[in-house]
Amino acid sequence: MPKIAIFASGNGSNAENIIQYFKYKKNIIIDIILTNRKDAFVIERAKKYSIDVKIFDKNEFYDSDDIINLLIKRKISNIVLAGFLWLIPNNLIMAFPDRILNIHPALLPKYGGKGMYGMNVHKAVIENKEKESGISIHLVNEKYDEGKIIFQAKCKINENDSSESLAEKVHKLEYEYFPKVIDDWLGK
Repeated sequence: MPKIAIFASGNGSNAENIIQYFKYKKNIIIDIILTNRKDAFVIERAKKYSIDVKIFDKNEFYDSDDIINLLIKRKISNIVLAGFLWLIPNNLIMAFPDRILNIHPALLPKYGGKGMYGMNVHKAVIENKEKESGISIHLVNEKYDEGKIIFQAKCKINENDSSESLAEKVHKLEYEYFPKVIDDWLGK
């Protein structure tokens, strides 16, 4: 039975959406939320569902095996990144090969890489007068947003769209598709 760890850095709306989706599925467990910020709202969301939380710092994440050991001890099978902003270290990728999934708020390979997250992405898309945007769900490798893409969904951009209205369109796609894609990915 798959046991999932969700990594998140901020608000946690995607994490909560995933938790709600899997809440009544008996064959998949959302076991723990891990965050790099002690003030991240995802912590409150996890408490609401009685899901354990681990808050960690850069040293724990990059300079030790503490996080890997925790995940192994908890028998985590897969990791989902839901708004997690740090680059995943090689030791974690090696411990969970092709078992770390991320969502990105643009159509990769465009608008990916370091610093391209949240409103930064939507502003860049609008400034470049793109006709469409969307989401990319991909496996994680050692570089930001360069892992194998397993799913994309698109939305049209109208000439009167702002970065804020585009963000709303992209969030709708995230909420609709991310849990389903995770479900399909775990079923393989």
